[in-house]
Amino acid sequence: MNGKAYIRQPNDPRKQKQIIILSCFVAALFFLLLTRLWYLQIVKAEDFQNKSESNRLRLVPVAASRGTIFDRNGTVLVSNRPSFSVAVIPQEVKDRDALLDQLSAYLDIDRAELLEKWEKGKGRARYHPIVLASGITRDQLELLEEKRLWLPGLEIEVKPVRQYEAGVLASHLLGYLGEVSDDELKSDAYAGYNSGDYIGKSGIERNWERVLHGKDGGRQIEVDARGRILRTLSETPPTVGSSLVLTIDAELQKRTEQSFGEQAGAAVVMDVNTGDILAFASNPDFDPALFTGRMPPEKWKEYLEDKRHPLENKALKGQYPPGSTFKIITALAGLEEGLIDEKTSVVCRGTYTLGASKFGCWERKGHGTVNLRRALKESCDVYFYQLGERLGINKIAAYARALGMGSPMGVGLDNEKGGLIPTSEWKEKRHKKKWLQGDTLPAAIGQGYVLMTPIQLASMIATVATDGVVYRPHLVKRIIDQDGRALQEFKPEVIARPRISARSFRLVKEGLSAVVNDPGGTGARARLYQVQVAGKTGTSQVVKLRDNRGGIPYQYRDHALFVAFAPYDKPEVAVAVVIEHGEHGGSAAAPIAGNILRAYFEGKGSIRKPVRKDVPSETGEQAGQETPASEQGGSASQGQQEQ
Repeated sequence: MNGKAYIRQPNDPRKQKQIIILSCFVAALFFLLLTRLWYLQIVKAEDFQNKSESNRLRLVPVAASRGTIFDRNGTVLVSNRPSFSVAVIPQEVKDRDALLDQLSAYLDIDRAELLEKWEKGKGRARYHPIVLASGITRDQLELLEEKRLWLPGLEIEVKPVRQYEAGVLASHLLGYLGEVSDDELKSDAYAGYNSGDYIGKSGIERNWERVLHGKDGGRQIEVDARGRILRTLSETPPTVGSSLVLTIDAELQKRTEQSFGEQAGAAVVMDVNTGDILAFASNPDFDPALFTGRMPPEKWKEYLEDKRHPLENKALKGQYPPGSTFKIITALAGLEEGLIDEKTSVVCRGTYTLGASKFGCWERKGHGTVNLRRALKESCDVYFYQLGERLGINKIAAYARALGMGSPMGVGLDNEKGGLIPTSEWKEKRHKKKWLQGDTLPAAIGQGYVLMTPIQLASMIATVATDGVVYRPHLVKRIIDQDGRALQEFKPEVIARPRISARSFRLVKEGLSAVVNDPGGTGARARLYQVQVAGKTGTSQVVKLRDNRGGIPYQYRDHALFVAFAPYDKPEVAVAVVIEHGEHGGSAAAPIAGNILRAYFEGKGSIRKPVRKDVPSETGEQAGQETPASEQGGSASQGQQEQ
């Protein structure tokens, strides 16, 4: 036969069925593979890309150093030092609980504290480090480095922390840092901040946070499977924060704080011609460095239980009855209203009667016949009771407010208190009662409802020294960059010029000079023999007592006050001192003010510093002066002691 022969295979239904089943299985397998491939390549592409990159690339934040804080002479008050922090990258942690258990043991930190910080960082990208502990020791750092291979996701970050060069010096003024809270992170004021960042919580650190903070940078690094750095791929350097030059004189600040010893209180020293605050002290102090790391529980308990309240900024927030220092304002009001002059006299027999009430002078025996000069010098209450009765509370308040009293001075720190200058309208609004003449008499001598802060006391006496120029007290002279170039200067700011004549200021200042320099003056212990000081003592009641000469619990004792300026003929500096529960302005506050003024003039070279330790100070107290007779004994009913 020509051609090929074709043999037809018989049909086998069984084999055809097997081929169909096999074909369906292969098709299903390919379908599953394609579906999985689509899921991995499309649906999970971004997630796997991030995981892939995180295994190889890592973003390491680089914290910016805060700006340095200097005193007016260039002395460094606050700088920075490196500190080690422990952070973890959540994405690389497979067993969170095991990791936290290990870190708790290695760092001796409560596991609950670590867990709380972990939870705070949950809202951020999982490849971003969460800071769990700051300020770890060198020993802890070495231990973690040894165990690093068994601690997946662990990061050791180097962050700058505050170095307080003078320890606790000016702690209330400078303030302290603390970790940014969740609520703060949600606010616009802290946009750009991250969990674990430290921010100013009080004082200069808080109020100048945006200037001091700077801008964080970062490094993108390549790591191997064990987290070891292979190379740096890119880097954005941090921007150092700007620095501040304060008005404070560090040496004067130190001497001011030392003058208090163990006594609680506050002092403000001010340049009368600019408003520069030269010293700003609140005693007792605290250690601001403790707030950056983990505050020892025993130290925190000590602060809270101390009856002298070391955490309170008394210079800024302390509101005290000004006592007889307020007689300065009452005297100016009386002179300007034409109710008194330098010859007007009053007879003081130890009490003054108004209706059915008797108001006592601190000198029970009375001062006899006194004019304005002697009334200021010996702080006669009866003289100012009568003057206050004639003036009325609203006129007294008007002159006080003209000098800037009764509202915050705007010193530049948060939560500054404004004191209280009462009026008849204020009492009706606040207490739903009418103002009585019996309310005016205590107010005229700085008691009753009247309250002032140490800043206001310093401003008041500085205004007297300048014959009526009210400068805004301020704490910052300039902002500078890291090379020392001035970015912004702050000039003196006049906030008021009360319409009070130079003659009225002159007569009051003559009386204030007599307080310190004339025999019988209540402020003799503030005397300096090379510089003439003018000032006024004050003693303000905490509670009304029939006899507060002794045996009274600390918290019920009177506050002691003293305000002064110097030199008398060409004023430069003003000082206000409050000693909480110090009892007597002349014996407790005046010597401290004298020591502060002496330190100021020693710094200028106007007063010779003692060569030996046994050379006495020029203050009356240390020079061996006896307490003037006018400072011994006495009590007051609805008034005060002026010792």
